[in-house]
Amino acid sequence: MFTGIITDIGRVRSVAQTARDRRYEVETAWDVSGIDLGASISHAGVCLTVVEKADDWFAVEVSGETLDKTTLGGWTAGTPVNLERATKVGDELGGHIVSGHVDGLGTVVEITPEGGSHRIVIEAPAPLHRFIAAKGSITVDGVSLTVNSVDGRRFGLNIIPHTWQATTLGTLAVGSAVNLEIDMLARYLARWQETA
Repeated sequence: MFTGIITDIGRVRSVAQTARDRRYEVETAWDVSGIDLGASISHAGVCLTVVEKADDWFAVEVSGETLDKTTLGGWTAGTPVNLERATKVGDELGGHIVSGHVDGLGTVVEITPEGGSHRIVIEAPAPLHRFIAAKGSITVDGVSLTVNSVDGRRFGLNIIPHTWQATTLGTLAVGSAVNLEIDMLARYLARWQETA
């Protein structure tokens, strides 16, 4: 489990296709000695398992399913990546409860500066848009955000200067694909409604 509070912008060091999956080595500013093999780390909102590590990098393997359903299939050496370590019991829950399971890909359709902040409008795929509500939570590329407005399949977000600079959201452009994870509560409420 994660909170959607990014603690490092890593960088893809290398990409290799293995007999099983695609392997990414990711550089990080974290102290890698404190990361166990088998640890779960959120990469742009995707929960991946550490399979190897060295002084300033760690490696993960990504399945074809994940490559097809997320933005990870487009990663190359040099790609910046929002990183978050798994939440420990007793940690501050600064964002919201995030599973690291991407529900779909959104597309950035508008970016507008507003004072020191930026307003971003994203179009969600159908039927995912049904689970996005104004003042609700959503995870965009691993970042916990509050939805400001909803209009059909599009929703608006206000990105404060700190988040714009401390995550990869500041590198987005109109047309960028983003990983979306809807609020876990919305997912379960919708399922309950469908089966009740």
